[in-house]
Amino acid sequence: MSYPKVTIVEEGMREGMQIESETIGVEAKIELLDALSRTGLSRIVMGSFVSPKWTPQMAQIDEVAKRFTRVPGVQYTALALNEKGRERAAEHDLATRVGLPRSLVHVCDVFVRRNANRSQQDEIDAIPATVRRAVDAGATEAMIAVNAAWGSNWLGEFSDEQRMELLQRQHDAWTEAGIAVTGISFGDPMGWNVPHKVAGQLRAALERWPEIRTVHLHLHDARGTALTSAYAALEVLDDRHELILDTAIGGMGGCPYCGHGRMTRMIPTEDAVDMLHEMGIETGVDLDKLIEAAALAEEVVGHELWGHVSKAGPRPRGERLYAMDMPFIETAEQAQHFRKGPQVYAGARSPWREPITSPARDAVERSLQEGTTR
Repeated sequence: MSYPKVTIVEEGMREGMQIESETIGVEAKIELLDALSRTGLSRIVMGSFVSPKWTPQMAQIDEVAKRFTRVPGVQYTALALNEKGRERAAEHDLATRVGLPRSLVHVCDVFVRRNANRSQQDEIDAIPATVRRAVDAGATEAMIAVNAAWGSNWLGEFSDEQRMELLQRQHDAWTEAGIAVTGISFGDPMGWNVPHKVAGQLRAALERWPEIRTVHLHLHDARGTALTSAYAALEVLDDRHELILDTAIGGMGGCPYCGHGRMTRMIPTEDAVDMLHEMGIETGVDLDKLIEAAALAEEVVGHELWGHVSKAGPRPRGERLYAMDMPFIETAEQAQHFRKGPQVYAGARSPWREPITSPARDAVERSLQEGTTR
């Protein structure tokens, strides 16, 4: 099986913080952003330059942008919804758009009205201007995109035909301008994704437009299917493709306009990275550092987040195999022994009268020892 290249885009500081408490201070945000920067992530969305009236969580974004520590090799971006926001971001040398020029239409007319005070028709009407700007900038390739792709909490489920019709409109506009469409993007703010429909949509798109090489997925996890849907995408794509996957530390994320609040969630970055590494797909991310960042994120937001690997730990191998005679492990805190050490389960109930021994474990340890002495 040949998998695509995968690029993780960390959205916790933007998608996550926009739905968390507005009382989270600048220092805490900077501490978390700096911790994420040290994990090996290559792309981080550090926040949004938007109106503090409607998104008070981003009221101090300029201060965060001034003071966080940039790590060489990390591409930092920010969200901006209008020219004023883009100008503010530019003052901090932050891009608001990376990669290919992109056209976008929401499948859900209700959501785009709630979220951006525009209609679906407004977005369709804006496609020619988007294309002209790209032509003027000398672009030779572009990306087509739909948001609220698989369903809406106000309109119900959407079909492949609805998505493809909107994508085809965009594809035609780019093609008529002499710009090749080599990327496609699907957003799912209301968490309607399910694996077989994500896979089916990607197959349909690639069959119609085989020249597409970049696929961008922004999947919310309101109903617990986002990571499985991302896996389904990996099964469809191959080494000719790049999958850009938006995730958020601890799974935090949500939109106040979609009806789920914080329960909208995102794919937890630590869970995505763990799965990708187990599949043999390299990300360049240090999972241990990412788990520590997830623990810090819980301190920053003041409540438990939704990642799994940060709670149970990565699969233990080698010197990280568990002690055979460890006591009963029952609580979430005790389960943190993989990062905090045996002291977290000191005094726990233990039925073992003598230390547990195992010929199988002895063989594993001999193999490990032989491997280190060769």
